[in-house]
Amino acid sequence: MKNNPLPRLDLDLELREKLLPHCRLKPGEIWQDSKHGHRIGCLDASKTDEIQNLVGDQKASLAVHDPPYNLVAFEERGIRDFIIWCEKWVSTTLNSLSDNASLYIWLGADQNNSFQPLPNFMMMMREFEEVKSRSFITMRNQRGYGTQHNWMAVRQELLYYIKGSPHFNVQAEYTDIPKILRGYYKEVDGKMTENLERSGSENIRAGNVWVDIQQVFYRMEENVSGCYAQKPIKSIERIVEASSRPGDVVLDFFAHSGTTLLASEKLARRCFTTDIDPIYCEISIRRLEHFRKTGKLGWQNSHPFEKEIGFIGSETINTESKLQPSLF
Repeated sequence: MKNNPLPRLDLDLELREKLLPHCRLKPGEIWQDSKHGHRIGCLDASKTDEIQNLVGDQKASLAVHDPPYNLVAFEERGIRDFIIWCEKWVSTTLNSLSDNASLYIWLGADQNNSFQPLPNFMMMMREFEEVKSRSFITMRNQRGYGTQHNWMAVRQELLYYIKGSPHFNVQAEYTDIPKILRGYYKEVDGKMTENLERSGSENIRAGNVWVDIQQVFYRMEENVSGCYAQKPIKSIERIVEASSRPGDVVLDFFAHSGTTLLASEKLARRCFTTDIDPIYCEISIRRLEHFRKTGKLGWQNSHPFEKEIGFIGSETINTESKLQPSLF
């Protein structure tokens, strides 16, 4: 099988220099999609004026953010600096949301560092009185970091906040997993019933522990190599379907591989997304164009810059070394 992936683009400085000339956006610029109204900006999410240029007079019903867990503009920072930076982009987000809106934030919890940055971030969010916490969701990875001296790390954390009283489509929560447990008997109209009889679906709801989503790895069509923290499109589609309506604006200030953009395209929403890195902005644009042209969600073992920089991979796939685990 052909194997031509990109390495982690945040670490390979030489490759980054080769890719930058092929990027359409420079810092401060915005690409506008003429077909469905998406916007992609090479912008700093913490700067109010830049985000205002992106959203204009539009207000979003949903924001889905996946910030780098301990990085600020590619530089590793201490938890204090990270939280100060987070305060800024949370503020720009809230200013861009409608009065009734949802905010989802993927965030890590490093079990080797007092579970940071999750606890300090949650404390910081308490200072924003216009939002309230709604749910703490865990997505279980199919693989994790193995160890003989601790519980294997197989989860990703997703915080759900609301502003006002937003729309929530409970039908989006149903999984493909059939119900198998019977019980919870209750009398209805004089008849004793159990939960399967009363339910509106034969399948279970995802709840706040998601076990039905495969994390992205190289064999999957949606794989975008070089993007080390890519979220599965199924997870973003679930959020978008649950917390927005067709035609709504969806925000994502950390575009990375463009997954929120692609989910919005598939579900007839308009996505306003940004990334401070021109390369990830270009990847997002190309992923949208690639999907429209081919119907494919990613490049699997290839990559979005193959025409420009050619073959950089190996002839065969080493299934042990090419797996792409999540950060935590």
